[in-house]
Amino acid sequence: MRIADELGVEAEIILYQKTPPDRDELAWILAHLEDPPHDLVRKDSLFRKLGLDEADLQTADAVVDIIVAHKMLMQRPVVVRGDRAIIGRPKDRVRELLSEAPTAQDDPPAD
Repeated sequence: MRIADELGVEAEIILYQKTPPDRDELAWILAHLEDPPHDLVRKDSLFRKLGLDEADLQTADAVVDIIVAHKMLMQRPVVVRGDRAIIGRPKDRVRELLSEAPTAQDDPPAD
């Protein structure tokens, strides 16, 4: 990610199409997401083609079910730092999160 490189922040990039998050990872992201859970779902032509609407996104569990079934509907990028997760649009949100001073929650767990 270019912004992480510019800021000198070490980042792990996970390509969701090759390694999609599983149900537990999605639940964790939603529990730590600073945005409403329904924002994690792209409301694009696939969303409409599947016959989905906002009523299908009323709970975090419903969002997880939809993304597990249709990984292409996951909004991206999702940026996780410590115990915080954001949807990285607009890009300034990524810069803001990665520019903040690291906290103890940002440290990886000890093995």
